[in-house]
Amino acid sequence: MAGGRAYLDHAATTPMRPEAVEAMLPYLADDFANPSGSHAESRRARAAVEDARDQVAEWLGAGPGEVVFTSGGTEADNLAVSGAWEAMVATRSTPPTVLVCSAMEHHAVLNTCRALARRTGAELREVRPGKDGIIDLDALAEACTPEVGMVSVMAVNNEIGTVQPIDSVASVVRQRSPSALLHTDAVQAVPWLDLRGLTARADLVAVSAHKFGGPKGVGALVVRNGVEVRALIHGGGHERERRSGTYNVAGIVAMATALAVTVSERQRTVDRVTPMRDRLGDRLLDAVARTRETGDRADRTAGHLHLRFAGVESEALVVLLDEAGVAVSAGAACSSGAVEASHVLESMGFDREEAGSGIRFSLGTTTTEADIDLALAVVPGAVAQLRD
Repeated sequence: MAGGRAYLDHAATTPMRPEAVEAMLPYLADDFANPSGSHAESRRARAAVEDARDQVAEWLGAGPGEVVFTSGGTEADNLAVSGAWEAMVATRSTPPTVLVCSAMEHHAVLNTCRALARRTGAELREVRPGKDGIIDLDALAEACTPEVGMVSVMAVNNEIGTVQPIDSVASVVRQRSPSALLHTDAVQAVPWLDLRGLTARADLVAVSAHKFGGPKGVGALVVRNGVEVRALIHGGGHERERRSGTYNVAGIVAMATALAVTVSERQRTVDRVTPMRDRLGDRLLDAVARTRETGDRADRTAGHLHLRFAGVESEALVVLLDEAGVAVSAGAACSSGAVEASHVLESMGFDREEAGSGIRFSLGTTTTEADIDLALAVVPGAVAQLRD
């Protein structure tokens, strides 16, 4: 990264791909029309949106009519969980009374499920993962009873990067809760994995553009044919009455472009990033005593490395590393920027002290060997300083 800094927080957000920036510029300047109009300018904008929809659908393994554009992953998750639940309650002769999610979900899912349970009186069952960061399929099977209407299990955990066995999850859900819908937050998966295979059996799939080189403020929810969601945002009836609001044409076009480039370069990126991730992890484990790696690398994406530094508060380490030119993250950042002990690590069975000692190093398309060198140069000293 320029300026003598190493940006190792790609799981939080990625730099925009140059192709995506170039693709969106015309729709910020000349082709600025509202796609919902009927004149020529609007028709051009509408065509751009629909072309982008076709591209997004193709790379997510969906039909164009199954893609709902949103303001990002959080809205997509909210629409999936709350919108689908409301539709089931309104249309089924025997409405569901239980929803299930993994206890390590991103707060966009976890807090939505908790709020839905409080609001409706539904029972929420949170399934803990094992110490490996993988959902416990036996515990999931126990939670999935006939009364369950919604199951949500993320494709890739945002903090430790573990890839969840979505196909096996789907098998459990279909067998144990045959009337339930399966939702997966696939926000972290797109840069590293082919969603067309990974999420093929999910009814609802959420993605966010800024995680794979697109702009912030735009995302998508795949709603499989036959699945109904009730709108959370009401207005002009856009997106087949599922999500109203004037289209973010520039953002949608840029997202589609970023997704296409990501898919075309994905394997090369994985092949390039994996050795850098492994070098960083191996060297830090050797150089810094009482350091443990969270989860098995074989189960994680190429871009994630999560380490726990015993005797160190992660928030303090993030600050020291930032001052030394290395950008990383820890725990779950709230709107104030404060960091709490990781609910993900706590759900895996780590005590509060361990859950508060974790650091996520996340690599991406722009990561270089120089970034890794800088991290290796400053992390051991920063940890030693805090332990002293």
